[in-house]
Amino acid sequence: MKIRRIISLIIATVLLLSAAAALAGCGGGKAGRSTEEAFLASTGGKISLYGYNEDKKFVQIDELVRGTRVTKFTDGKATEAEEGYTEILYNDENCYVSTNSLVDEYSKCVQEKVKYVRTSVTVYQNNTDWRIESWIKKGNELQVLGFDFLDKDGQVEMYKISSGSTTGWVYGKYLVDTQAAADAVYNENGTFDIHNGRDYYFPLWGGYPEDLDYYPYERVELNHPLLREAKTMYLNAEAAINNEAYIECALENGVNAMVMDIKDGQLTYASEVAKELSPTSYNTYCCEIDTFKESVQRVKDNGLYTIGRIVVFNDYLYAQDHPETCIDSVYSSGEWPSGFNREAWYYNVSLAIEAVQLFGFDEIQFDYIRFPESTWMMSEYDETVDFKNEYGESKGEAIQNFLFYAADEIHKAGAYFSIDVFGECVGTYVTAYGQYWPAMSNIVDVISAMPYTDHYGFDEDTWSEPFYIMDSFASQAEDRQKEIPTPAVARTWVTGYNTPHWDPVVDYDTSKMIEQVSPLYEHGLDGGFIPWNAGSDLNKYWEYGAAWAHDYHQD
Repeated sequence: MKIRRIISLIIATVLLLSAAAALAGCGGGKAGRSTEEAFLASTGGKISLYGYNEDKKFVQIDELVRGTRVTKFTDGKATEAEEGYTEILYNDENCYVSTNSLVDEYSKCVQEKVKYVRTSVTVYQNNTDWRIESWIKKGNELQVLGFDFLDKDGQVEMYKISSGSTTGWVYGKYLVDTQAAADAVYNENGTFDIHNGRDYYFPLWGGYPEDLDYYPYERVELNHPLLREAKTMYLNAEAAINNEAYIECALENGVNAMVMDIKDGQLTYASEVAKELSPTSYNTYCCEIDTFKESVQRVKDNGLYTIGRIVVFNDYLYAQDHPETCIDSVYSSGEWPSGFNREAWYYNVSLAIEAVQLFGFDEIQFDYIRFPESTWMMSEYDETVDFKNEYGESKGEAIQNFLFYAADEIHKAGAYFSIDVFGECVGTYVTAYGQYWPAMSNIVDVISAMPYTDHYGFDEDTWSEPFYIMDSFASQAEDRQKEIPTPAVARTWVTGYNTPHWDPVVDYDTSKMIEQVSPLYEHGLDGGFIPWNAGSDLNKYWEYGAAWAHDYHQD
C-alpha cells in the first residue's frame, strides 16, 4: 500500500508540474480563491491578454475578442507588478487584462459612446426586421445607446443610436470611430479620383459621381454558391407557373438558370406582403402560393439556379394604393413611386424576403431600380415637380442608398442580389434617372445591363449587325468594372426577339444571339446572359437554343 501511495504521489507531482509548465506565464487555477463571472469590454474588437514570460517579465501573450466570458478573481491577490490589471481565469489559465476591460454584464461590453457615419446609413425602427425609421448622411455623429450582438471578431452587427430627434438601429459596418474617418472618401488606387469631377456636357439633374460611395462592399458567401456564369431563360408569370415545357427546352440547350417573374405590375402569387401593403396588387395575383411553390421547386429539382424578378419603382398598382409615394409632375402620370420614398423601398424588399422564405430562390433580381425616363424633363422644365425627396438626396444617392438597404436585407434572408440597369449607365456620368454603373456594381452581386440592340446606341441601325453595338457597350462596361474595388458579376440582358417594327426587319436567331454575346465575353463580362423575350416565346427559345450551349470562352 505504501509503495502504491508513493507512486500515486509521484504521478500527481508530475501532473502538477506539467500543468504548471503548460500555464507558463499565466497562473495555475482558482482553487481556494474567490471569483465572479465577468465579460471583456472595449471600444474596439480585441482586448490584450497579459502574463509572465520565462524571464518573469509582464508581457502581452494573446488577444481575446470583447464579449468573451471570463472568470475574474476578486480576492485582491494580484501583485503590485500588475497595478491597473485584474487577474482572470480563461480556459483554465490564469492571465491578466486591463481592469477597465472587465464588466459584469454582456450588455456593457461595447464601450464606445459615439460613432460617425462613413457611408450614409438607413436607420431601422428595430433590430428584428427591416422597417425603416430614417436615413442619416455621411459625416454625421451618432450617440451610441446599445447594440444587438458581437460577431466572432468582436465587431457590432447593429448599434442602437440617436442623432437629433432620430432614434433607431444602424449597421455597424457603415460607421467609424472618428470624424476624420467619416469625412474621408475611399481613394485606394485613386478610386475617388477616377470618379471625381465627372459630368455630362449639360445638366442631367441625377447627381454627381463624387457624391457617391465606393468603399468595398463585403461579398457574402451563402449556403449555396452564386452562379457566376448563368446561361439564363426568362419566364414571365404565366410561363413561370406552367414551366414544364420550358424546363425541357432549358435542359436540352445548356440553360443552367431561370428568371421567374414575382412582380411585373401583376403579382405571380398570392403574396401576404402585398395583401397588407398593396391590396390592389394583391387582387391581381395569378396563382396560389402552393401552386407557385410547386413551379419553383420543379425548376430546382431539375438542377437549375432560380432567380426571382421584381419590377420595383415602375408599379402602377402599388401607386393606386399609395399615391402619396409617387412623383408629382406635369410630365408624369402620377403612377411611379419615387426612388426617394422609403415606403416603396420597404414594400419591394419585403416582397423579396417573402419570396426567398416561401420559395427558396437562389437570387432576387430587381428591375426598374430608377426614376422614370421622363425624369430629365421633370427636373429641367417643371418648377412644381415633387419627387418626394424627404432627405435631400440626389437621385444617384437615392438609388445607391436603396441598393445598400436591399442588399443587406436580401443577403440576410439567404439569397444573392442582382439588378437590371439601362445600358446608358456605363457612361462616365450619373444618368438623369439616377443610375451610375460603378456605384451600383460595387454593391450588388450581379449587374445586368439591357443594351438591347434596337434601342441602345445613336446610329440609325444598331440591330442588323449587333456585334458592333454590343462591342461598344461591353468596352465601356469593362472600363467601369475596373474603376471600383468590388465589382459585381456582369450578366447581360440581350435582344431575344425579332425587330419587326424597324427598317430593316431582322430575325434574331442563334447567329444573332452569338453575335451579341461574344463581345461581352471578349471584354470580361463573362457572367452569362439572359435573352429578353417579354412573351417568353417557347418557339423562339427553341429557335436560338444553341446560343445557350455555345462555348463563348473559345471564340
